[in-house]
Amino acid sequence: MSETPWALNDDLAMLPLVSADEHRRGMRHLAASVSIVTAQVGDQRAGLTATAVCSVTADPPRLVVFINKSVAANALIRESGAVCVNVLSGAQTPVAKAFAGMIDGVRGDARFDYGRWDAMVTGAPALGEALINFDCRVVKVFDESTHHAFVADVLATRVGDGGDALVYLNGAFRGVGA
Repeated sequence: MSETPWALNDDLAMLPLVSADEHRRGMRHLAASVSIVTAQVGDQRAGLTATAVCSVTADPPRLVVFINKSVAANALIRESGAVCVNVLSGAQTPVAKAFAGMIDGVRGDARFDYGRWDAMVTGAPALGEALINFDCRVVKVFDESTHHAFVADVLATRVGDGGDALVYLNGAFRGVGA
C-alpha cells in the first residue's frame, strides 16, 4: 500500500510566520550540541561551528547537517561529497570560537591552527580531540531557503577520551557534564 502524498494543511497555510528576529530569540533558548563541520577538496579545507546537526536514522546510520549557503564549507561539501562532523567537548570552546569567526584575525585555514587535525575515511578534516567524529558521504542535498540540508551516511566514527559536552545556549558556549 502506497502512502498518500503529504500536503500542507489549507487552514494553516495562510497563517503568518513569526519574524526572523523573534525566531532567533526563541532559538537562543534551545540548547544544542556544538560541532565543527569540515570538508576538504585538494589542499583547500573549510569548516564552521554548527549546532544544526541531527541524527536521521540508525539503519542506515545517517545524519543531516544544515549549512548556510554563503559559507565556504558549503561549496566544499557539495564539491567533495563528504563531510566530517566533529562533536566538541566542554574544553574546546576556543575551537568553537575560532570556527565561528569569534576570534579577531582568525579566518579561513588559520582556524585549523586550533586543535589537532587529521583525516579518517573521506579525507575531510577530523578533530583529534573531539568527543566523537562522524565521517560521512553526502547522499542527498536539499535546498532550504538560506541553507542546504546535507543528508549524509556515516562511514566511520571515532570516539574521543570523553569529557563534558559543549552546548550553545543563550548566546554562549557552555560545558555540560555527563
